[in-house]
Amino acid sequence: MEQMTDRETALRKLAVGDIFHGECSNAASLICLVTSVTETTIHARRVTTQEDLVFDRQVGIVLCDDGTHGDGSIDSVAPLPPEMHDVFLGMDLRYGRGDDPKLTEAEKRALYFIADFYPANPV
Repeated sequence: MEQMTDRETALRKLAVGDIFHGECSNAASLICLVTSVTETTIHARRVTTQEDLVFDRQVGIVLCDDGTHGDGSIDSVAPLPPEMHDVFLGMDLRYGRGDDPKLTEAEKRALYFIADFYPANPV
């Protein structure tokens, strides 16, 4: 049996409700909430845009509808401090309802926090 890499092991630990970070080649940030997992995929919703994404669970790269790898990959699965996690859950809920997209002060602080947190905790 093949031994899993540290990256694959970290990706396999993601569960529904976890928040992780990814990045596209144009440096667009992917703050994602895990909505489901299968043996081979991680299904997630991008918190800020409500876009549904599917990631290859072995390598952490976005999967296109045709099964090929797309533009974007998971770069950190570090658990957020509870208060930051809660802010992003609230943001996801608010944006999902279509409420006012203007950022609250807590959301601004959370976005500033992850700008340093995720790069300091890569997968």
